[in-house]
Amino acid sequence: MENEILRIEGAIKRFGGLLAVDGCSLSVQEGTIVGLIGPNGAGKSTLFDLISGFVRPDAGSIIFSGKQIGGLPAYRIARLGLVRTFQIPRALMRMTVLENMMLGSQNQTGEMIFRPILSWGRVQAQERSIEKKAEEILKFFDLLRMKDEYAGSMSGGQKKMLEMARALMADPRLLLLDEPFSGVNPALSERLIERIKMLREKGLTIMIIEHAIPYVLALSDELYVLNKGAILANGRPDQVISDPKVFEAYLGVGFDAQH
Repeated sequence: MENEILRIEGAIKRFGGLLAVDGCSLSVQEGTIVGLIGPNGAGKSTLFDLISGFVRPDAGSIIFSGKQIGGLPAYRIARLGLVRTFQIPRALMRMTVLENMMLGSQNQTGEMIFRPILSWGRVQAQERSIEKKAEEILKFFDLLRMKDEYAGSMSGGQKKMLEMARALMADPRLLLLDEPFSGVNPALSERLIERIKMLREKGLTIMIIEHAIPYVLALSDELYVLNKGAILANGRPDQVISDPKVFEAYLGVGFDAQH
């Protein structure tokens, strides 16, 4: 499709005798928010691992922005503009919030062996530019006041927001969010919903795994349900959530038996 940014066709991943992702196929349109839900053990995080390059698929294709990325290492996929967060935040606790942010910037001149010696002025200018960008993103997430505090001093919800903010330092075109609302209090969750919607308005494409169904329904343009590693249903969130097959997958009993 013309505005398609991600397409997965027949993705399969086995871990020994466990079939974690079973012929999964889906499509994500540019500029949309796509939700991915399913019972525990459905294969959601494994699918994110496949998309982002942390795990190699056993079969199938993963196409991002017209390029086959299945099997590419995570750092190469990130450089193409596909970045993810994790269910458990991975902030560096003994570094400041600002230092964590600056680590997320891509292609830093100062990381090259001889550039700090040969091009010191250029390195300093880039550092100032990266710091300014980090502060702007922290302000967007209402975290600027904490920029000089250690990341380890933040609450669980603040660490989730920091991880999302750091991901934006890489200028992603597609952002994968793995349970962004897990462990986040309701007030902070409402702020997070507003920020995610604003990011979509700015043109960012977002894919979300989340167990908190009301948040997914509030955000998603399209919803996919994964069960036992395969797509069970997809479509408009209101239609999908009322599908009897989805009730059965979550409750583990036949929908008709409950009515």
